[in-house]
Amino acid sequence: MTDAVTICECFARDGLQHEPAFVPTETKVALLERFVAAGFIRIEATSYSHPERVPAFADASLVLAGVTHRPGLAFKATCPNPRAVERALADLDRGAGAEELSLLVSASESHTERNLRTTREHQWERVVEMARLAGRRFRLIGVVSVAFGCPFEGRVDPGRVAEDVARFVDLGADAVTLGDTTGVATPGAVAYLFHRLDRSHPGLPVVAHFHNTRGTGIANAVAALDAGCRHFDSAIGGVGGHPSSISYGAGLTGNVCTEDLVSLFDAMGIATGLDLDTLAAASTACEEALGRPLYSMVARAGFARAGTAAVPA
Repeated sequence: MTDAVTICECFARDGLQHEPAFVPTETKVALLERFVAAGFIRIEATSYSHPERVPAFADASLVLAGVTHRPGLAFKATCPNPRAVERALADLDRGAGAEELSLLVSASESHTERNLRTTREHQWERVVEMARLAGRRFRLIGVVSVAFGCPFEGRVDPGRVAEDVARFVDLGADAVTLGDTTGVATPGAVAYLFHRLDRSHPGLPVVAHFHNTRGTGIANAVAALDAGCRHFDSAIGGVGGHPSSISYGAGLTGNVCTEDLVSLFDAMGIATGLDLDTLAAASTACEEALGRPLYSMVARAGFARAGTAAVPA
């Protein structure tokens, strides 16, 4: 292997938030332990969203208490507001908290109002307060949603995204995620923004979080890789998207399929640190948990092992 990437497995949070049926806590914990066994060192485990608004995560504290926390392993929880950080701190004080917190903003005013029920200005005020509350007790991940385009406003100015990233850096974020929330990014737009951020913030881990709404997720991931990105989010089975109670855009809003992304990277000679056989078993377990076939091509065809791809003479 000549290069390496870190993939954060998002099935248990971004994947499940779109599911109308509640997945039992014990099932979530068992799946998270499978992800650990496959070799993931960053795992999005749950969200501290309001349990009435996003019922899928009403058991956030129970999930984090049920998994085994280990050195070198980070379970991440999403926090949309200061109350969520207070819950995260309470769990941490009880000895069963997340290692990472995601703090959310949207790059457009309309998406902020629909998804976070506030304005961009007020959400940034809340993010400042969240960072203050969290202190240095967690690794903080800034998240910029609709970074490549908004379902309500269309094109998003890359300069606005760059400004949001800079604000997160000023608040002490350890990494910043760019979310293509409804799958409108193109490889050219991805390459431009990742190169721009690398020039502005050399050494900052910028995480590529692509959705496969229009079948371009893998292409955008490769564009990010070529632009120097080495941190990716994905979800087993390609599940996920916006909460089921929020409707916008069209088509499947699911994440890039972990299995497909890992298969491609492995065949390209890029180390992911993941065991393919254990990942395949986790993929099957996720399908069983949701009671249906999911969207991974590799789950049907099998992994393309390293060295199997044809190389030009």
